[in-house]
Amino acid sequence: MGKLKDVKTDINVDKVKEGSKSFIKEFKAFAMKGNVVDLATGMIIGSAFTSIINSLVKDIITPLIGALTGGLDFSELFISLDGTKYESLAAAQEAGAAILAYGNFITAVINFLIVALVIFIVFKKLLVPRKKKNEVPAAPTEKECPYCLSTVKIAATKCPHCTSELN
Repeated sequence: MGKLKDVKTDINVDKVKEGSKSFIKEFKAFAMKGNVVDLATGMIIGSAFTSIINSLVKDIITPLIGALTGGLDFSELFISLDGTKYESLAAAQEAGAAILAYGNFITAVINFLIVALVIFIVFKKLLVPRKKKNEVPAAPTEKECPYCLSTVKIAATKCPHCTSELN
């Protein structure tokens, strides 16, 4: 190991302070941009939306699927890894058994698919038409020479190809 006297002590403290102030300034500018605030708002709404979707899947869709499949309850689907047969998932968990609760995974996949579907519908049907209405077509930057049919800049008064006077 190196000795303490080998450690460099020629650190420019002013440069370090200046660098940290610059970093803090950049971070504040980034954090205060509208996109970050929009992202934070979206995360909060998404979190609330997730609890609604979880309730929709747990309280409405899973029972409907259970009714259609003869009483199948996804939340009770599991495999005991120790080979013991348990009455229910709760009993296996209470016994401290190692289990694969794949029914919970199926429920999570259903949740994901519903969230993805709703987000798709929101973006496809609500946000895209608004975006198109607000778009202003860009002003043309080129025009066609009526004599030689070449493309010229909109501000040109003479065609650079055929040297004709343009209006």
